[in-house]
Amino acid sequence: MGSFKKYLAEFLGTCVLVVFGCGTAMVVGCDSASGCGYILTALAFGLVIVAMAYSVGNVSGCHINPAVSIGMLVAGKLSVSDFFCYIISQFLGGIAGAGILKGIFTWAGLTDKTGGLGSNGLANGNIGASLVIEVVLTFVFVFAILGVTSKVENGAVSGVVIGLTLTLIHIFGIGLTGTSVNPARSLGPALLAGGDALANVWVFIVAPLVGGVLAALCYKFLDPAKKKK
Repeated sequence: MGSFKKYLAEFLGTCVLVVFGCGTAMVVGCDSASGCGYILTALAFGLVIVAMAYSVGNVSGCHINPAVSIGMLVAGKLSVSDFFCYIISQFLGGIAGAGILKGIFTWAGLTDKTGGLGSNGLANGNIGASLVIEVVLTFVFVFAILGVTSKVENGAVSGVVIGLTLTLIHIFGIGLTGTSVNPARSLGPALLAGGDALANVWVFIVAPLVGGVLAALCYKFLDPAKKKK
């Protein structure tokens, strides 16, 4: 039952992230003419992390992101069995969140705002550049998570730090790729939006996972606690 609760927490957290993060992007718009839309969307993603960190963090650790989970796996903070169950729960949560969004906007008659359901897109159509951007963004995000969660005494503020870090990353990345750093957040909207979003979604699955692994390897090398042993 304990494990099931962890997986359910990851499902719910990822679902909420997609609903409020991608949903905000759909409402306010994130085109180049909507500078305030960038900020509002970035804040939405960051604030969801803060809310979920203090809601389900004590249950599952509030990864709600396969890139975070793979980083924790490589860092030795997550078992292989939990890793696979976590990412399955996260992907299902992302799909459920996208489904909720599509249902809400369709039911409300706001199909003009449905668009790609907040899905990600290539930076100027460039696959290589998009891969690099997402690797770098995810590296910074996961590296910050590993650092702030490395000390028990940081528990009271870790959710805020992680949420602000995600906000920062979105402010920079939204105008480039829409900012994924989260395969589950990308797959759900892409599946329901279809078209180019689905054709290119592999970029936003592969790159964040690579970024998460690199962040964990780098943190393990720099870990001051490891040097003291």
